[in-house]
Amino acid sequence: MKSYDIVIIGGGPAGLAAAVSARKEGIGSILILERDKELGGILNQCIHNGFGLHTFKEELTGPEYAGRFIDQVLELGIEYKLNTMVMDIGADKLVTAMNREEGMFQIRAGAVILAMGCRERSRGALNIPGYRPAGIYSAGTAQRLVNMEGFMPGREVVILGSGDIGLIMARRMTLEGAKVKVVAELMPYSGGLKRNIVQCLDDYGIPLKLSHTVVNIKGKERLEGITLAQVDQKGKPVPGTEEEYSCDTLLLSVGLIPENELSDGMGIQMNPVTSGPKVNERMETSIEGVFACGNVLHVHDLVDFVSEEAAAAGRNAARYVKGQEAKGNGHIVSLNPVQGVRYTVPCTIDPDKMDDVQIVRFRVGNVYKKCTIGVYFDDEQVMSRKRPVVAPGEMEEVKLEKAKLLQYPDLKTITIKIEEA
Repeated sequence: MKSYDIVIIGGGPAGLAAAVSARKEGIGSILILERDKELGGILNQCIHNGFGLHTFKEELTGPEYAGRFIDQVLELGIEYKLNTMVMDIGADKLVTAMNREEGMFQIRAGAVILAMGCRERSRGALNIPGYRPAGIYSAGTAQRLVNMEGFMPGREVVILGSGDIGLIMARRMTLEGAKVKVVAELMPYSGGLKRNIVQCLDDYGIPLKLSHTVVNIKGKERLEGITLAQVDQKGKPVPGTEEEYSCDTLLLSVGLIPENELSDGMGIQMNPVTSGPKVNERMETSIEGVFACGNVLHVHDLVDFVSEEAAAAGRNAARYVKGQEAKGNGHIVSLNPVQGVRYTVPCTIDPDKMDDVQIVRFRVGNVYKKCTIGVYFDDEQVMSRKRPVVAPGEMEEVKLEKAKLLQYPDLKTITIKIEEA
């Protein structure tokens, strides 16, 4: 049985950045396990630009961004296995995987970094009535078909869900000659970035209907059309608001779910809001020596933040393997997301073990205008930042300073909330 200091599950942007970071910390034996036929993960099919503005200070496409990290992995001589499926990880960090060449095999890991990314929510989760005709795709599947396989899913398109992939596919299908008739969104706000609404819908005259959903699907062999209806505040269709659209393709962009079957199987404590693991200030899960980063932890809107988070996970995994972790006195501070803040990453912080500055990322549960983000140490307000608007589609962050936290030796809870300005 082979042993490695660090085994990374997933060769997408998170796994690559974590590997590079760990190698730069002096870890010699690192192995990346990737189930696809190439490194790069979801970025390989994201051929639009807009990546890398934070990390490389220039605008890149998805494959270009992935290529920068793949080049670093190759230059640093980091080992990886492709077409390899991880079946199980034991709490003792024994990794069971399989591929065609070696069959089933096991690897002993000093530390494990979980970087499996996320998957799309399927039609089955939506309970849309109707048959199951050809022509219904998740937006990510359609993106892969168009951008990588060279297939056109259809000519007349309706998109349900205004997540970033759905918005980007509205533009992509239009550029390929399809007619995108409407983008419908169940919520009263869009789930995507504002810039994508402007660049992908407004610029091409594609209507966005908020508080609408698909209530019926027509066609038996091939999709022939859909019925759209307005929904009330509880998400229930309003009778009499139905509209008919003829189309041969329906793309679903109805949310992403962190890919956490392996994490669950290990017995890691999960966050019910994000469906990802709970982590501390070092990106470490509830199992010692097992770290998580990227979309397996919580779904990001910018890949630059994935890389930043993964670099921290790689750095801390390296310190764990070398036994160089900062020593703490067991003073754990809980983060408490309330009043519009849905969750935080991390969930807990040990002030003695954190870096000089700790970034806490979170998403809000609604659109709030002219508000402030308030941070409280127990009941004392320590930070208040005015924002013209915060929305669920864009991740927010606050920065906590180690020096400040150490001034509160009895601190139990850091509360983050949205308040009226």
